[in-house]
Amino acid sequence: MSVPGGSTVRGAVRFADTFGRRLGGGTIGSVPVVLGLLAIWAVFQILNPHFLSPRNLSNLSVDIVGTGMLALGVIFVLLVGEIDLSVGSVSGLASALYAVLNVNLGMAEPPAIVLGVLCGTAVGFVHGFFTAVVGVPAFVVTLAGLLGWYGLMLFIMGTYGTINLNDQGLVAQLTNYYFSDVAAAYALAALGTAGYFLTAWRGVKRRRAAGVPTRPPAVIALRTGALAVIAFAAAYVLNRFQGLPLALLIFLVVLVVLDYVLRRTTYGRMIFALGGGVEAARRAGINVAWVRTSAFMMSSTMAAIGGLFLASRINSVSQTSVTTDLLMNAIAAAVIGGTSLFGGRGSTWSALLGVLVIQSIASGVALMDIQTAVQFMITGGVLLLAVVIDSLSHRAQRAHGRA
Repeated sequence: MSVPGGSTVRGAVRFADTFGRRLGGGTIGSVPVVLGLLAIWAVFQILNPHFLSPRNLSNLSVDIVGTGMLALGVIFVLLVGEIDLSVGSVSGLASALYAVLNVNLGMAEPPAIVLGVLCGTAVGFVHGFFTAVVGVPAFVVTLAGLLGWYGLMLFIMGTYGTINLNDQGLVAQLTNYYFSDVAAAYALAALGTAGYFLTAWRGVKRRRAAGVPTRPPAVIALRTGALAVIAFAAAYVLNRFQGLPLALLIFLVVLVVLDYVLRRTTYGRMIFALGGGVEAARRAGINVAWVRTSAFMMSSTMAAIGGLFLASRINSVSQTSVTTDLLMNAIAAAVIGGTSLFGGRGSTWSALLGVLVIQSIASGVALMDIQTAVQFMITGGVLLLAVVIDSLSHRAQRAHGRA
């Protein structure tokens, strides 16, 4: 005798059982990060009621973009089991090259921007060549890059010191333009929610066709509803200030595109396969050297793009644009967001979650007028906690034969 809704109940039971196995097996995903972010917001809101104000949250949505772009590139390198210590210097080099070409030498903005980004791509190729082909450890190569590319940035800047950007230029508008029409933010929220639902439903249909377990429809509906609440709430808050920031829109588009590349393309599967084991990937016919080189090229390209957003945020480029905390924040954002230092596990959404945590701490500390030293200590503690969770997760996976 069949029970009405029995299939949904059985599906929910199977999903709960799967979640329990994931919890015990060290594959709980981004749950700790989300809970940590909510805790950070709650604490700072209690300490300062302006933390969750539309103005501060809107500024926060723009502040995360520059570092978030760097973190997106770092994720590619971490997924193949490597590290890139040069992203801060590369971001400064790209922005300096753009500023000198455009402001000082009079080159039009579009080609100056393209050359700045291509400079980052070329740097990544150099890193990948010495790491994947020559065999020098990535730590050494990118540490040398951190110093060398910073020196090249200083050389390009010369005696200029600080170069102010054109207020009405393309780069300056990246972080200063807002879609004031309230329909823009709500349309993005609706598009994101619909896109998630359609993607999730297509995934269910593919898994059913393959005869493998799927999420029950009730779970998909619950997740879609939760996403809709978050998305439309964010749109409402942004519209209460100046509207949808162009920088946030670009960041989300880049994030979704790179997420598709990693999860839905052959190249993305090769990235994960290489992070799972170099020898196994080589025996599977993957061109290991090319994939590793491309990961470094992606990292440096995103660092160059992030550098332009960081320059846009302060509307200038200076010899002090490269700071040590920029590198640390980019790597910390990827790791805190859930990308494993052991390779083979993570997603582009790690960058969003991680950079939200880091910039939320920075914003809260600034609102409370606390010393920057406290911000570094808090961020360091959060990073250590994230690495501990990653290590325990990796150990649990090894115990279950999945690492």
